[in-house]
Amino acid sequence: MSINRPEPFVTARLDALPLEAGYAQEMAAVLIDPALHTYMGGAPEDEDTLRTRYERQSAGSPDPAERWWNWVLRARGEGRLVGYVQATVRGPRAEVAWVVGTGWQGRGYAKEAAKGLVAYLLDGGEVRTVVAHIHPGHAASAAVASAAGLSPTDEWEDGEARWRVDAPDL
Repeated sequence: MSINRPEPFVTARLDALPLEAGYAQEMAAVLIDPALHTYMGGAPEDEDTLRTRYERQSAGSPDPAERWWNWVLRARGEGRLVGYVQATVRGPRAEVAWVVGTGWQGRGYAKEAAKGLVAYLLDGGEVRTVVAHIHPGHAASAAVASAAGLSPTDEWEDGEARWRVDAPDL
């Protein structure tokens, strides 16, 4: 996994596809609900703004020691995008995040995607620690982190609790 662009991965119901600017139109509709930004900040982006951001993210980090790995999530049974997962990989550590559009929440997609992401990262052998930052009021995100095997730590960053999981020692 030493490449800048991630490989796709699959879970029982989801295809995690490497981010491309061509997904901007569909993802703008997935991410349109302002409620998604309650804990992560910002506001919904229109298709053009999202396309520009996806182009920048897909090009990769300007820092050669850091990789930006981003995937959109396609629900195979629905044949449409439902959210995304991402990892910023620096050495043996990856910081991860996940977002599922409000129209698809409550179906277990976020838990499934986060579990798949953590497994993808830790099974590759290069990443040894996976970290997520969870807002203390975001119970659903904490449940996703827990389902993915992460545990809360005593560390905080920008008002969010740091959760982590380490690869098992072999």
